[in-house]
Amino acid sequence: MKQLLNRVYGWKKRIQRLLLPSVMVILASLLFATSASATGVYEIPTITSGEHTWVVDQAEVISRLNEGKISSTLENLANQTGNEVRIVTLRRLDYGETPESFTKALFEKWFPTKEAQANQTILMIDTVTNGAAIITGDKVKSLLPDETAVSVASETLTAPLRGGNKYNQAFLDASDRLVAVLSGEPDPGPPQIADNVQVEGTFKKAEETDKGNATAWVIGLLIAATIIPMATYYIYQVFQPSSNG
Repeated sequence: MKQLLNRVYGWKKRIQRLLLPSVMVILASLLFATSASATGVYEIPTITSGEHTWVVDQAEVISRLNEGKISSTLENLANQTGNEVRIVTLRRLDYGETPESFTKALFEKWFPTKEAQANQTILMIDTVTNGAAIITGDKVKSLLPDETAVSVASETLTAPLRGGNKYNQAFLDASDRLVAVLSGEPDPGPPQIADNVQVEGTFKKAEETDKGNATAWVIGLLIAATIIPMATYYIYQVFQPSSNG
């Protein structure tokens, strides 16, 4: 019996030594994965005024065909009017960053002076939350007032995303509206949205699914790390009187 108790006690110690490091490793991995997938302004390649880079699709949600269409449309706009529009997609923002703060910082990185900023527009979205923002230069505001710019980011861009994350359609619609307004044409306005569309229906599914699976694993390991040693201790106590007798 003593031999059995010694084995049980040995198993308890081994389980504790094995499970605790595993839990710590998984927790560290989750934190690292979250931070590694986030994008900061410093990771975006530098673009200068007049450079023919119109789409920075780091989230890889725009097809090559549609990226080519959007780029061609925005280049024609720049050639004809001098107004330049850049579209940026990210998978995830750095902790504490918002779409507005990120876009503002990127605007100042790419175009550090008022003169360089004057005819510029950046439209940005992060695909984890579908949070969008738009920044415009001073001269652009005469054609694209802040109210219209916000409508482009919050209505035109996001409307196709509410029905199934249709990013290609979202950016085609947004670029078409921006080009019309910045070319001096009448504003076509935001798309008509039916009353039964649920605004937040698709915004957080990816994030919630990732976190949910990871949390389930961590909770399971923590429970195992608690219950298994308790069970072995209980067995030890049950057999203890026999060893004394």
